[in-house]
Amino acid sequence: MSERAAFTATDPQWESRVRASFARQGAMAHLGATIEELAPGACTVVTAFRPDFSQQHGFFHAGVTSAVADSAGGYAAQTLFPPGSDVLTVEFKINLIAPAHGDVLRARGEVVRSGRTLTICRVDVEVVRDGATTVCAVMQQTLMRVASR
Repeated sequence: MSERAAFTATDPQWESRVRASFARQGAMAHLGATIEELAPGACTVVTAFRPDFSQQHGFFHAGVTSAVADSAGGYAAQTLFPPGSDVLTVEFKINLIAPAHGDVLRARGEVVRSGRTLTICRVDVEVVRDGATTVCAVMQQTLMRVASR
């Protein structure tokens, strides 16, 4: 990704709020995904390959790739939301640009623009195999700020 825009979190508790929300995600727990990096306007989510994550060629399945990317972008957006706010995905477009053949899948979400209600993120997804990194997908995503439940 290009040089990241500088964002400032408005909620002093942004990090604990984002990590607590991520911990409630059953899908990410099922995938063994973790937050590797978190900063205002950015989130990196990683997961290790398992055979049950594969498609017929033995690569990460597009559904796994999309789910991890969606969470990375969603939590990048949520870092900038005020207290009492949560995030929902409105839509995303993902381009799968190379086979996701690797040991680790890493999705780096970055906020492009954070508005009052809608936030736009870009997510680059890469796989790591034998120490080499390959970008395998690019996502653009629209997220909506909602009141926490």
